[in-house]
Amino acid sequence: MNIDGIPTRTLRAHPEQRAIDIIDQARLPHALHWVRVATLDEAAHAIRAMQVRGAPLIGATAAYGLAIALGEGADDDQLQKAIAILWATRPTAVNLHWALARMSKRLSPLPATARLQAAWQEAATIAEEDIAQNLAIGQHGLGLFRQIARRQGTVLNVMTHCNAGWLATVDWGTALSPVYVSYDAGLPVHVWVSETRPRNQGLLTAWELAQHGVPHTLIADNAAGILMREGKVDAVIVGADRIAANGDVANKVGTYLKALACADNGIPFYVAAPRSTIDFDLPEGRFIDIEERHGDEFRLVHGLDARGVPSALHQLSEREAVANPAFDVTPARLVTAIITERGVCQASRDALLALYPEENRG
Repeated sequence: MNIDGIPTRTLRAHPEQRAIDIIDQARLPHALHWVRVATLDEAAHAIRAMQVRGAPLIGATAAYGLAIALGEGADDDQLQKAIAILWATRPTAVNLHWALARMSKRLSPLPATARLQAAWQEAATIAEEDIAQNLAIGQHGLGLFRQIARRQGTVLNVMTHCNAGWLATVDWGTALSPVYVSYDAGLPVHVWVSETRPRNQGLLTAWELAQHGVPHTLIADNAAGILMREGKVDAVIVGADRIAANGDVANKVGTYLKALACADNGIPFYVAAPRSTIDFDLPEGRFIDIEERHGDEFRLVHGLDARGVPSALHQLSEREAVANPAFDVTPARLVTAIITERGVCQASRDALLALYPEENRG
């Protein structure tokens, strides 16, 4: 998407230098800063420390991280050690494990001398596929948005949660792809952006929407319900970190509450995600491993001080016990539809398998 009118991707690969450049999302929205990733440890840190966020981008970064880790003539031990290090960085986002499994399947049968070039080629393929799939999600979502807009006859008011825009992918985004495609097609659209405490990923959503020129309003998480009740929200759309085979959806904590509010107010609740986010090996959402992140993410508030310098402020004592689950699971019954690169379907095993019949394992 655009930064100051310039088409930009979140990741730049430099295979000749065995490195990638990423946007340090921990510094957004206050500063746009590119970081060079040139070692396995740097790739693992970028994922673990949330310099890259969003399941699709995490997967692509892990694929490139594996390519970076492999030297000339990488043997099986080197390959598996690098995969294990990257695999352990984040437990919930299935795209990470999907990308590494795909890389392993591609590289393991090859002789050691052929692995380095193949790794860079496969990582690039994963990145390009992500872009194409996300654009397709946007085009399918445009059809849904047009139907709602025709009924409403006014500006389409969409609410989202966390960041599932182009910053969460290589380009276009998942939940925001239909927004960008709709805006570029001339459909009047406005986005309610939930701040998404405690990491405030909604600030990244607001930043990227502003860069592309999409009208939006940032809101506190707790304001979502009253806006729905007052008829100011026409649809809610979110991304996903993992979708179970039955259509249960794991996404950033707070998603479940928005789905409940949608159900109470008769508002469609959409989930946008590519095939790589669907875990057909996981029967239900209750089996999803929910990441518990460090309590300081909740105890500290980050921002700029009076001099415009990034700083952190303690809102709680270090002795205060806190819980910081990073995700929650929204049951399939609350999901109006799942938007994928192959089309729109109900949140159910049968509907998902109808889109992906090759995954039917009896």
